[in-house]
Amino acid sequence: MESISSEAWTVRATAWELAAFSFRHPTRELAEAVACGEWADAAREVCGALDAKLPKELAEGVDFSGKSGSDSAESPNVLGGSDAIDRFFHRLRAEATRLFVGPTEPACSPYEGVWRAKADGVKPLLFVNPHSMEVERFVKACGFTRSEGKNNPLDHIATECELLEALALRAAGLPGTAGERALADSNLPGGSAAAAYSQFIEEHLEIWVVDFCASCESEAREPFYRAAAAYLRCLLEG
Repeated sequence: MESISSEAWTVRATAWELAAFSFRHPTRELAEAVACGEWADAAREVCGALDAKLPKELAEGVDFSGKSGSDSAESPNVLGGSDAIDRFFHRLRAEATRLFVGPTEPACSPYEGVWRAKADGVKPLLFVNPHSMEVERFVKACGFTRSEGKNNPLDHIATECELLEALALRAAGLPGTAGERALADSNLPGGSAAAAYSQFIEEHLEIWVVDFCASCESEAREPFYRAAAAYLRCLLEG
């Protein structure tokens, strides 16, 4: 396996941390980061550090916060006040709900099992499908368990990004993330954090995330989610 420096693993950990942050249900922290340009700056810096081709969606000067209705003269990027940020935050939450939750079904499912079931030509079911169960076994084999009181499927795109962040941190020799159970490297899938990282990308993300990104870019009404999908695609290419 190619030798990768600790610094390069740290960049990868940062890259997946930003991806997970982007695809969790939006917080005001995310809205503020997007609105003031910090999210875009971080995404461009990561793509550059990975030597990946910068998507046009992440070009300098693009307003990922968008403008609509009463915000047309008060872009959140200007940070003219908390009201503008609040409106943008609520738009993000509404769009995330429409895209990834939906009133009946999401416009763009964030779950690996759903995408792979569709590819297999079978009805997608959360939890009880072989691909979701494979992800759950892999996550547990890496020493992670669900947070207490939560029972969400582990094949959500944000959760898969969190797993890769944790494995990259471990490969870099840095402290792991919260909720990680200490395991000897030899007990990880493939026998090391680096091997587990590569295995998960090859056996999971590379199979479904390109289609997820294309769907997200097509379905999203908010510029931020089109940019977030482009960023995620950049990570796989990098």
